[in-house]
Amino acid sequence: MDTADDGTGTAQSLAARLDQLTFADLTESQATARILDTVADWAGAQGWRVYRRAPSVFPLPAPLRGNSVLDVACARPDGPPIAIEIDRSDRQRTVDKLLAEAAAGRVAIWVRWGAGPFSPPPLPVHLVTRETARRAGKWHTVADRPAPAHSERLLSGNIAELPLEDA
Repeated sequence: MDTADDGTGTAQSLAARLDQLTFADLTESQATARILDTVADWAGAQGWRVYRRAPSVFPLPAPLRGNSVLDVACARPDGPPIAIEIDRSDRQRTVDKLLAEAAAGRVAIWVRWGAGPFSPPPLPVHLVTRETARRAGKWHTVADRPAPAHSERLLSGNIAELPLEDA
């Protein structure tokens, strides 16, 4: 990665990896865990140190004390640290947390998954999406491929009986 990475290339790389992720019939927590594992695997493959549930610079809301946590944080030798949050829902608190991380010098990436639409967060937070759908209460990835072409419909005049071969 380029040391002048503003996060765009990093977000694009993560988006390409998440586009390869497929799953079917997962609960919401299982789908989130699968996405989190994929993000962590992607970061590890870059040669970065990966931290799950890493401390954030963003404080917890009152009456709680201390700071919030990040879903994934990455330390890398060739650029600023990366702060990643993974959500299905659109949460203002996540935006605020990632803006605080960006202000602290980290590349902030918000991984959103679900049926969309996904509203873009304010810059410098980068949005990476993975479209999924819900069927019978379970989540699955949405195929980007169109349905296969089917044979043309035969008109009644084109129907012919095939001879049966004797066995």
